[in-house]
Amino acid sequence: MNKCDIGLIGLAVMGENLVLNIESRGFSVCVYNRTTEKVKDFIEGRAKGKNIEGAYSLSELVEKLKTPRKIMLMVKAGSPVDEFIEALLPLLEEGDIIIDGGNSHFPDTIRRTQYVESKGKLFIGTGVSGGEEGALKGPSMMPARACRLSSALRPGRRSREGSYKRRPSSPRDP
Repeated sequence: MNKCDIGLIGLAVMGENLVLNIESRGFSVCVYNRTTEKVKDFIEGRAKGKNIEGAYSLSELVEKLKTPRKIMLMVKAGSPVDEFIEALLPLLEEGDIIIDGGNSHFPDTIRRTQYVESKGKLFIGTGVSGGEEGALKGPSMMPARACRLSSALRPGRRSREGSYKRRPSSPRDP
């Protein structure tokens, strides 16, 4: 069984559209939602025939991902983010990455970063802008601390033609 490149939790409209966008760029995606019926409906509907797999538990999601694991949370800001972090931490290994795409308030992001990193994992708070259409066609994403984690998150990029190009290094990249 091939492992997926990234996992995404939260299949509301933004989550679904972001998954379709990521998959359209040549990446494999594994999806999870608390309401497992939503996973089934998405896999059998909009994701049918695409390089997208469903997971019906967090442990299944984690098992289906390449290491270091990258899991994006597209859930409501606030306590749902904290609850998923708590549920994921015991399942992850050192160096795995949790990405919060829920536009959380920055003091929460700072607190979560410190907490997750104290457990040996990595955390990135990411603003996602562009609404439903942007998520599908190309959102504006504003990750905090991405320079430090650039080698894990963006070893390269695929152009629209599907070729692979090395991203230029930022002066702040390690």
